[in-house]
Amino acid sequence: MSSSDPLSIADPRAVVQGSGYRFTVLTSRLLRMERSADDCFTDRPTQLVARRRFEVPEHTVRETDDWLDIWTEDLHVRYDKGPFTGGGLSVSMRRRAQGSHRTAWHYGDPVAAPDGRSSNLGGTARTLDDVDGAVDLEPGLMSLDGYAVVDDSASLELRDDWIVSRAGAQEDLYFFGYGRDYQAALGDFFRLAGPSPLLPRWALGNWWSRYHRYSAQEYLALMDRFAALGIPFSVAVLDMDWHLVDLGATGGSGWTGYTWDRGLFPDPAGFLAALHERDLHVTLNVHPADGVRSHEEAYADVARDLGLDPGTGLEIAFDITSREFVEAYLKRLHHPQEAIGVDFWWLDWQSGTQTRVPGLDPLWMLNHVHYRDSARRGRPLTFSRYAGLGSHRYPVGFSGDTIVTWASLDFQPRFTATAANVGYFWWSHDIGGHLGGAKDSELATRWCQLGVFSPINRLHSTSSAFNSKEPWRFGDQAERIMTRFLRLRHRLVPYLYSAMWVSHTDGIAPIRPMYHDHPGVPEAYEVPNEYMFGPDLLVAPITTPVDRRTHLGQVTAWLPAGSWVDVFTGRRYDGGRQLVLHRTLAGMPVLARAGAVVPLAADPMGDAAVNPGALVLQVFAGADGGCVLLEDSGQGDPGIGDRQETAITWRQGPWDGREGDAVLGVAPGPGVRTRRTLTVELIGVASVRRGLVRAGGREVEVRAVPAHGDGPTVVELGAVDLSAGLELRLEGVLVRQPDIAAQAFALLDDAEISYDVKSRVMGLVGSMSGSALLAALHVLALPGNLYGALLEIVSAARE
Repeated sequence: MSSSDPLSIADPRAVVQGSGYRFTVLTSRLLRMERSADDCFTDRPTQLVARRRFEVPEHTVRETDDWLDIWTEDLHVRYDKGPFTGGGLSVSMRRRAQGSHRTAWHYGDPVAAPDGRSSNLGGTARTLDDVDGAVDLEPGLMSLDGYAVVDDSASLELRDDWIVSRAGAQEDLYFFGYGRDYQAALGDFFRLAGPSPLLPRWALGNWWSRYHRYSAQEYLALMDRFAALGIPFSVAVLDMDWHLVDLGATGGSGWTGYTWDRGLFPDPAGFLAALHERDLHVTLNVHPADGVRSHEEAYADVARDLGLDPGTGLEIAFDITSREFVEAYLKRLHHPQEAIGVDFWWLDWQSGTQTRVPGLDPLWMLNHVHYRDSARRGRPLTFSRYAGLGSHRYPVGFSGDTIVTWASLDFQPRFTATAANVGYFWWSHDIGGHLGGAKDSELATRWCQLGVFSPINRLHSTSSAFNSKEPWRFGDQAERIMTRFLRLRHRLVPYLYSAMWVSHTDGIAPIRPMYHDHPGVPEAYEVPNEYMFGPDLLVAPITTPVDRRTHLGQVTAWLPAGSWVDVFTGRRYDGGRQLVLHRTLAGMPVLARAGAVVPLAADPMGDAAVNPGALVLQVFAGADGGCVLLEDSGQGDPGIGDRQETAITWRQGPWDGREGDAVLGVAPGPGVRTRRTLTVELIGVASVRRGLVRAGGREVEVRAVPAHGDGPTVVELGAVDLSAGLELRLEGVLVRQPDIAAQAFALLDDAEISYDVKSRVMGLVGSMSGSALLAALHVLALPGNLYGALLEIVSAARE
């Protein structure tokens, strides 16, 4: 069968074909296995697969009348040339690349073993609608047994970006046999199915969303109040009440709509322009399943486009499988709104499960149509639920309407990170939960913290007058904490945007389970709620309430080998171990690997859509390291040649464990702005004796302001010329040593326990150290999680 895209046709040298079957050796670890009694095979792109033209790996084929064997460097296929059966088709792993005794897959093997356990590490789920806690996840591409199988048999073909039914009955399987090389599995999946796209930079800021009957005046006043309080947002979400909803007995449900409610928004274009003036990008909510009703302003035009008489007033059915309907749907209902300022669409209904085309999920087609159409105006973007493997091509994902409970919060870190196992990187949750539950300031604050360290941070709630996510609704303490974290999210945009570029080009998930980076370490699989955020930040969210006596939340974490530094306190930890981390409500366990440099925007209230002119480089001393800041012009859908790179290096000279010299280098590549204002924050560093900066042909001495409390040592470089790069030489960098007594006092002072117990603890801290101190504290049988918190600070790494 011919194809309009030659890249979807495999190299003939990779194909082994006979009567009723076809095998394609895509890589030494990725195979396509097809069965069709009438020899009708698919070469066109499908809903899942975009490209099959890979470099042909070395392989050996041996064939008899009854059997076919194919060997690659990693796999062995054995097939009896008949219908696919468990006894007639198997693939064996030729290398010991997995941790299981299972080294062979047989056709039809279940994902779950007979004992109910699954070696598959999971993928994601269509939605979290009405979920209170955990849901079952679909299988992913990664398995402890070292292999996974993707069934593309039911996937429709694509011709000129439109769906076409497959001819004849066919089985179409892809075997991923990558052992524990999870990154390679993801990389080849993206080669097969298409890469994870780049989002617009502004999508990485905070989103404000609420199911509420806003007026234009009320919405703008709220945005202005946020700005006045120093709470930044970059996306304004308007839920369904932007359009007419009270339609009478014959007007339909009111959920579907495309006509502005002029009582609330008398001047839609002016309202959207006012949001844009505030550096906000706008998405409107739509539920398209009810079609187009006669009350819609565009009804007559849609009817005429479809050859219908608008005078009848009869509703026009929603039909995502009709080219004519889709053309009118986009041209008449969506494009005019985009022309006055709508930036993208929130497709907030799954639209059922059936269409006129057998096997076509209407949600998948909606996502495909809207995402492709959005590319007319620049970088494509849509916002909708997950519609199966391959949905990574249509970000952003909307996870649905969760229940406001601790159980829902506790599941979301695992859910988000595990989605990386199917390349679905850009989930957006209802941060704070959507419906039900009860007001809980602690829960709202912890959820906000998780949102800041999530792919997308969108505050949202249902239509209840009592359930909204403005920080000031949760009391003074929660407001201060939430505001600080929301400001941090906007400062993190340069770091996260760099991670997005890496996900686009290299397939490395910006938020990923610990076993992606450490597949051979058993402990990496035991912390499903812990994840890496970008290249160098480890996040272990607290998703359970604090101990009421100590006011400390806790989470069990695993730190990989090396040295790790708390980004908020500068406390250092030796890695290669499990431990319990404790934090007050104001804190969250986020650790940076020693040597990391994290680029931040200096101004959290700046426009998140543009590359910031002022940067803060947070340096976590303790090892050599650095980062690469990745940017682009922000225009269109850039390729690798449009990427702007700034290499930032951190090199430590002779270091006696406590003090030494270091050099920070900044080297912009082509296209990068050459004039920037830079500040260097040395996290976990007490002081620097002398600093010398070389930039723009000048060499000047700079002052390093010593750390105060848990804060960093700060070096203000000011406006610098980066055309020839920059070098900051630091002499006498003194690493801050842990003050066990001060940290213990702070814990005890906040704890609601006996004063006598507090005094006894401080007496022991002042007279003992190390294991002797821990043993003596253990004898006291301290209340709550106080002993664990003291254990954490005593056992933290010392330089």
